[in-house]
Amino acid sequence: MSIVKLNNRGVKNATAFGSITGLGSMVFIKKLTASSSSTLSFVDGSSSVVLDNTYKEYLFTFNNLHPQNDTIQLMVNYSIDGGSNYNATKTSTFFLSRHQETGGSSELSYKTGQDLAQSTSNQQLTVDTDNDNDSGISGYLQLFNPSDTTFVKHWISRVQSVQTNAHSMEHYTAGYVNSTSTVDAVQFTVSSGNIDAGDICLYGIA
Repeated sequence: MSIVKLNNRGVKNATAFGSITGLGSMVFIKKLTASSSSTLSFVDGSSSVVLDNTYKEYLFTFNNLHPQNDTIQLMVNYSIDGGSNYNATKTSTFFLSRHQETGGSSELSYKTGQDLAQSTSNQQLTVDTDNDNDSGISGYLQLFNPSDTTFVKHWISRVQSVQTNAHSMEHYTAGYVNSTSTVDAVQFTVSSGNIDAGDICLYGIA
């Protein structure tokens, strides 16, 4: 007798009420802690970072990132030359939902100003994040098969932040690095000032 168990990452099979097999595990690789940091960069082969064909999927988690300046954007870019340049060509989509603390305003919309079309610019992951002590940025970015040399490299991001004027903001961003070269470094930064506190963790999905 076979049992199929569904969860939020797919399907697992169990036979005759035996052990469940199928999906792998999340393996911690590296944590970078911000301390008035202009950038946080993960470069394959540097400082114990693994970002190669060891895993087919990589996960970056953002934990209470706090910006120095007000009204900033958290941004990401990718490198195909070991971190010498963060200017990979990207095409992306961006939409968000928000709701004000007072209930005074809300929104669900697609943001054409934050998407990219064959651009080497940084990709925005948030819009106008506040720098108050009760604000910050948390979420994740998934990067799929960055070492593939045949296909483009897909990524998905979902980030929660507090916007200026006390809005709860949820940002949904996705796209691809339009290159058959290996993506071997990922860099996070903000649009102005530094990242004062918080951390970004990198995991490999086995």
